[in-house]
Amino acid sequence: MLYAVSAPTYCISYPRRPCRTHYVKNSSVSTSFSVQACLPENNNGFKVEYTPWMIVGLGNPGNKYHGTRHNVGFEMIDCIAQTQGIVMNTIQSKALLGIGSIGEVPILVVKPQAYMNYSGESVGPLAAYYQVPLRHILLVYDEMSLPNGVLRFQPKGGHGYHNGVKSVVGHLDGCREFPRLCIGIGNPPGTMDMKAYLLQKFSTVERHQIDAALGQGVEAVRTLVLNGFDPNITSFNLRQKYKYHKV
Repeated sequence: MLYAVSAPTYCISYPRRPCRTHYVKNSSVSTSFSVQACLPENNNGFKVEYTPWMIVGLGNPGNKYHGTRHNVGFEMIDCIAQTQGIVMNTIQSKALLGIGSIGEVPILVVKPQAYMNYSGESVGPLAAYYQVPLRHILLVYDEMSLPNGVLRFQPKGGHGYHNGVKSVVGHLDGCREFPRLCIGIGNPPGTMDMKAYLLQKFSTVERHQIDAALGQGVEAVRTLVLNGFDPNITSFNLRQKYKYHKV
């Protein structure tokens, strides 16, 4: 996560954190950039730089889908952006994105705009363009196997028949070794059609549970970005697993 460089680079300052965050052009690759947070040079003449994170929420664009179960990934991105003061005003690779930081660590927050089943068409190109390593691509999406409002971090995994995740895996050359934040939405009741359930808005009780989960998720994402998958994330998963269990 932390490395040092001494070679000169071309820097374009990011206005929100002008003394720390830069877009650094790779002199040998003319079609890609990296997002790095640079600390002042130390006594040895080295700059300390943090590897960026790309946090991607899955969902469908448009007011029609706002507030539906399938769009909780978008909602988490909105919460992170608001908390960190990140303005999402850039369209690139069929995605709406913003660039900022958590602490000293630079982050990209991304909402693909090509509909859920084509999310990978944004994630793959953006990861390549900004040179974000696989281990720093955090995918946030809805998960029916978890109770409503329960969160779970995973360092890697399969697609679990989620078409958005399947698309992302496909556009990352089949690689599955990227972290995820799953947001529980529960299973459809009775014989309700799954698609209809996913595109349905939450009940009042469910909405309160989701809102609380989003706040908890923002803090947990901060912990992950700053410290990685440390014991705090393990404890978070355990607390989430039993959050509705009465002792």
